[in-house]
Amino acid sequence: MIAYKGFDPGLICREYRFIMGVNKTEKANCRQNGFHCAENPLDCLTYYPNMDQAEYYIVNAGGDMDEDGDDTKISCTELTILKKLTKEDFFLHSLAFMADHPLREWSSHVTKDRAEASAGYVVVRGIDPVANGREKDILAFVKEDPVNGHIIQIALAQVDGRKLLPNTWYGADLTERQVALL
Repeated sequence: MIAYKGFDPGLICREYRFIMGVNKTEKANCRQNGFHCAENPLDCLTYYPNMDQAEYYIVNAGGDMDEDGDDTKISCTELTILKKLTKEDFFLHSLAFMADHPLREWSSHVTKDRAEASAGYVVVRGIDPVANGREKDILAFVKEDPVNGHIIQIALAQVDGRKLLPNTWYGADLTERQVALL
C-alpha cells in the first residue's frame, strides 16, 4: 500500500536509521511498535511538523499492518522507502489524496474556507477557498462542489513576489481576491 512517512534528516525516525529500499521489523501495533507511516501525507505533519527540518518520503507499507483510528497512521512490519518528496511534491500528493477521497474526514492540517499560511504553508478547502502567505510560502487549495462536497479543483502555488504577492489573498484559480477582514 502506498503511504507517506516523515523522518528527521538522514532517514532517522525515533533513533532508528532507515535505508532506501526494504526495511523489516517483527511486530506492527500502531500504538506501540512497527514502522509508522500515513495514508494521507498531511498526517505526517502531526509527527514531523517542521518542514524545514524534516524529510518526507513516499513509501510502500507491507507485511502485517495495524491502524489506531486517530488519523490515517499505519504501523507495518515492512516499509519500503521509495522516493524523497520536495515540499511541492508533498503538497501535490496531499491534494491528490483529498481529491481521491473527498468525503473522508479532513486532516487537522486543512483549514475551512479561508486561511493565512504559517510554518511555510497553508492548505485551505471549501466552496471558494482563499489563502495568503509570505514570500516562499506554499498555498494549497481544494475547491469543493457546493452540492455534493466532491473536489472540483485543486491548485498549488508558491508566493514568489512576482506572480503571487506576499500578504495578498488568492483563490483556487490563483487570482487575487478582496477578502473582508474579520
